[in-house]
Amino acid sequence: MSEEPSDADQFFTLVAAAQAGDIRLTSIQAGLLVAAELGIARDSRAFARKLGIAHSLVLRELNALAEREGVLKIVKRDPRTMRVHYILSPASSS
Repeated sequence: MSEEPSDADQFFTLVAAAQAGDIRLTSIQAGLLVAAELGIARDSRAFARKLGIAHSLVLRELNALAEREGVLKIVKRDPRTMRVHYILSPASSS
């Protein structure tokens, strides 16, 4: 009897593949990219909540990714909630 991998298992497999493809990525950074690509989360607060990670850690990793050319683009910042909305850069999604 073979079991289908869970959504979480598939997500973490894609995160590991992203890290294998770019050794500079932390696991949170790879997770942010995979979540954006799959439409799981497109803002920092949703990502942090879904993965049970402190929002401050997600913000730090998201800002580090945004500084890298062509990886992702920050499209909106909410100064009240600190929520950051982001999309994959066109070059990285192809």
